Amino acid sequence: MRSAVGAPFLREILEKLAKGLISIDEAEKLLRTQAIGTVSNFAKLDISREIRKGIPEIILAERKNPEDLSKIALKMLEKGRAIVSRADKDQIGALRRSVPTDSTFWADEKTGMVVIKKRSFRVQKTGGKIGILAAGTADIPTAEEARVVAEEMGCEVLTSYDVGVAGIHRLFPPLKEMIEKDVDVIVVVAGMEGALPSVVSGLVDVPVIGVPTSVGYGFGEKGVAALMAMLQACSLGLAVVNIDGGVAAGVMAVLIANRASKSRKA
Repeated sequence: MRSAVGAPFLREILEKLAKGLISIDEAEKLLRTQAIGTVSNFAKLDISREIRKGIPEIILAERKNPEDLSKIALKMLEKGRAIVSRADKDQIGALRRSVPTDSTFWADEKTGMVVIKKRSFRVQKTGGKIGILAAGTADIPTAEEARVVAEEMGCEVLTSYDVGVAGIHRLFPPLKEMIEKDVDVIVVVAGMEGALPSVVSGLVDVPVIGVPTSVGYGFGEKGVAALMAMLQACSLGLAVVNIDGGVAAGVMAVLIANRASKSRKA
């Protein structure tokens, strides 16, 4: 099965249209009806998002009760895969119990990321390469959000954690490896004063995505100081997502890396 959620259904419609089994109007109607999936009366899923954007809908678990979350995930699973972010232990337990026998389940309680797949589903490798750095061990859960998203979108991911400016010598070996392996973009996650992304962006010739985390205390606590520092960075080539925005950073990195890979193949 191809990696894009809904892609087999799309191909089936196109094949029927090419063979003259359905009209253009009928094909258009089928595509429109499949664009949005509805779960009871509380959720409308953008099922065709991966076809349109290259990124599937990622279900945010926060403020959803476990039963509703499971229903939403199972609806997404009908197309091959469901990805959930920010799930707590109760939600993860409910999702695990709801998984059908023809599917696989993976979850990380530290990050709250959950991936459920049909056993026949395969992620298609794109050739995109992404590096992910985390300043401290407390920043790892946010970095792992980005990693899961990137790998589920077919990218090769190189990671190195606990390489912050408090011991800057730790940064250079993994950064050198990422450059040698020609990564398309580097995601840099940091809390406290948020210095690491600006350091990295001053050393490399690829786009850098800074992710401030809510690690910090006192003045500028909860990631505010890290966010402000990244936004004020003087080294060019650094873009910044919101505090604890691991999923957002992963998605942006995927769009950059997969487009770069597409250009290389062309």
